[in-house]
Amino acid sequence: MMKTLTRLDDIAEPFNNAVVTVGNFDGVHVGHQALFQKAIEKANVLGGSAVVLTFEPHPAHVLKPNVLFPLINTHAQKAELIWETGMDDLVCVPFTREFAAIPPDIFVKKVLCHTIGMRTIVVGPNHTFGRKREGDIALLKEMGLIHGFEVIVLDWVQYSTVGISSTAIRNLLTQGKVEEAAELMGRCYQLRGKVIHGRDRGGKLLGIPTANVAIGEQICPEFGVYVVTVGYNNGVYSGVANIGHCPTFENQGLSIEVHLFDFNQDIYGCSIQVNFVQRLRGETKFPTPGALVGQINQDIQNARNTLSNRR
Repeated sequence: MMKTLTRLDDIAEPFNNAVVTVGNFDGVHVGHQALFQKAIEKANVLGGSAVVLTFEPHPAHVLKPNVLFPLINTHAQKAELIWETGMDDLVCVPFTREFAAIPPDIFVKKVLCHTIGMRTIVVGPNHTFGRKREGDIALLKEMGLIHGFEVIVLDWVQYSTVGISSTAIRNLLTQGKVEEAAELMGRCYQLRGKVIHGRDRGGKLLGIPTANVAIGEQICPEFGVYVVTVGYNNGVYSGVANIGHCPTFENQGLSIEVHLFDFNQDIYGCSIQVNFVQRLRGETKFPTPGALVGQINQDIQNARNTLSNRR
């Protein structure tokens, strides 16, 4: 099982023949997965360990604290997804301004070589690192000759004509293109959060109970209605989700409401995982609650049909 270390000081001795890949890995997308797979293959050849070095919090939250920068994954989810790829070890470095100020050559020498014991590094073609991102692949190769490590550079993993990246995924999600985002990630986009008390219109007024989900720093897809599956208590349930301001009732705050099919459990205060399968429609203001109910029932039927066809 993959070991997780949260500080470089927790590494008592260098890993054996470490094959390292370094990055934020927000989204753990298909491009990241290619890096991990190559690291695992190389570690098997060397009889060593495939090691991921990542950071928490995301550097953008430290270096630009006043700029909104929503994440694709929570840190816990990112660790789970990396574990599922088969990597041996995850080193999560607390990211601070002091750490960001480390010159790239010192980062390679002291952190990667001396502390982690790097024998090989696997990176993408645009990899940069160290203070002000001054380090690049050319510096890595130069230092590899000095310190005796190999540099493996993988080509871009393409989707259609777009290079797969965390930025591309964020852009797709903000446009509601969850199916295209799923192609880049290799899975559906997932929001995680606790079920909180809302205005209870779904059950009492409309007759369609919903779970209101509170989320943290994750990116929110474009407003609208989505086909979803929901993970809860080791089970997976089908449903529809609405993201928006509930214009029919002239709400002011953002809400994420999920209606689960054939489900009657009390889940207030519980954590759930909402997987976005497909966008059905945009957010709409209806003339009456009855008109809204009619559309929701149609959304439910459309969602059932969509999920049935995926099986």
